[in-house]
Amino acid sequence: MPRHKTKALVRDVAPDRLYNDEMIQRLINRVMRDGKKQIAERLVYSGMQIAADRLKVENPHDVFEQAFGNIKPHLETRSRRVGGANYQIPFEVKGQRQTHLTIMWFVAAARSRKGMSMANRIALELQDAYNNQGAAVKKREDTHRMAEANRAFAHFARG
Repeated sequence: MPRHKTKALVRDVAPDRLYNDEMIQRLINRVMRDGKKQIAERLVYSGMQIAADRLKVENPHDVFEQAFGNIKPHLETRSRRVGGANYQIPFEVKGQRQTHLTIMWFVAAARSRKGMSMANRIALELQDAYNNQGAAVKKREDTHRMAEANRAFAHFARG
């Protein structure tokens, strides 16, 4: 596997049926277990609808956009060995990696909630992210805090 992402490794994902949004389709694919896409679709769409109803927002897609905008990371740290010491070097997160981290953190946060259906977990996590709270937003804040703390090592970053 190559160390750097090439264009050939990035898969094109068709947009979802209801909102015609590629990001929602990526979320559905991440929520999906054992190839059961219809079940994953139903969970994501019902979770979005529940969250929109609770937040009294007309369009569930607006809730989704706002929530995922609040989760998206802008900075992260990567380990780099310099002269026998490992440094956490802050890097800007762009494009595919940004969406990947956003979806991974969201699904992990939703799955970590216990004692309710997956649709309700998705709805609660969407609500929390919409209000800049919750585990996924906390993960982003921790990542940003780590990058800020290691800003002194930014000069070790390559071009």
